[in-house]
Amino acid sequence: MRVVLQRVLSASVEAEGKVTGSIGKGYVALLGVGKGDTRETAVKMAEKIARLRLFADSGGKTNLSAADVGGALLAVSQFTLYADCSKGHRPSFTGAAEPAEARALYEAFIAECKRLFGKVESGVFGADMKLSLVNDGPFTMCLEM
Repeated sequence: MRVVLQRVLSASVEAEGKVTGSIGKGYVALLGVGKGDTRETAVKMAEKIARLRLFADSGGKTNLSAADVGGALLAVSQFTLYADCSKGHRPSFTGAAEPAEARALYEAFIAECKRLFGKVESGVFGADMKLSLVNDGPFTMCLEM
């Protein structure tokens, strides 16, 4: 499982011309599910993100979690995180999980995040989406499990 995690001041995602998720301060998690990922992987990733301390404390050090600052999470499925561009010029996505499996694990990730975060919003699995965000920092991390 791969996540590109961005600390944001605000973010929203739109599918088919409708906003499906919108948050203020928090994280945007672009989530890719790979072959061999399990529900346990999804739970561990959600727990890792919830416990990360990426927000500044009163001294300016990244020492606070999203929960500490009342932050939310916007989760967006992103199978392209498994693009392999090592040969030729057209990416291969053979490392990504099959859509049905990926959807189930994306939903498991969201369910676990709802347990851990105050507010969780999401995109639409498999849809063509438009993502808007104001990256805070910018602060972007790549996580893999």
